[in-house]
Amino acid sequence: MKPFLDTVLDGIERFNAALGRVSAWLVVGLVGLTLYDVAMRYLFRSGSIAAQELEWHLFGIIILLGAAWTLQRDEHVRVDLFYASARLSDRHRAVINIAGNLLFLLPFAVLIIWSSVPFVHDAFVRGEISPDPGGLTHRWLLKAVIPLGFGMLAAQAIVNTIRSARSLLRAEG
Repeated sequence: MKPFLDTVLDGIERFNAALGRVSAWLVVGLVGLTLYDVAMRYLFRSGSIAAQELEWHLFGIIILLGAAWTLQRDEHVRVDLFYASARLSDRHRAVINIAGNLLFLLPFAVLIIWSSVPFVHDAFVRGEISPDPGGLTHRWLLKAVIPLGFGMLAAQAIVNTIRSARSLLRAEG
């Protein structure tokens, strides 16, 4: 039987992978929506404010839902000044990952979550809609992806930190 912590870590990674796949499919939807919008504007001289707003909202959702999956797959952008050096051992890379997660990524993610929850709540309570005629309604749903995306990014950073710490302990033991 798998230890409880491993079950939790694997569950977080499965959820982040699912969000990443949703994000990837949203890219296909965004491309289709953009093609539709461009065709309507330039071929038929007709456009939709809602379609244009949905384009940039989808772009934000794609980034927010895909960030944790990107971190999980170690395909994120990082300052590779030291990390990419061929001389660095796996142990040193684990230390850099732990330090980066604890000193930079987690505090930033917590700050964004902490500051975005009232932002989402306010949008929900006010029933925020687009200020443009024909724009999107229920903007709180779109804004709710901010704390969700950063929450899953923080969860993945914790998973990565625990896995890096375990690899350090195995290397020393």
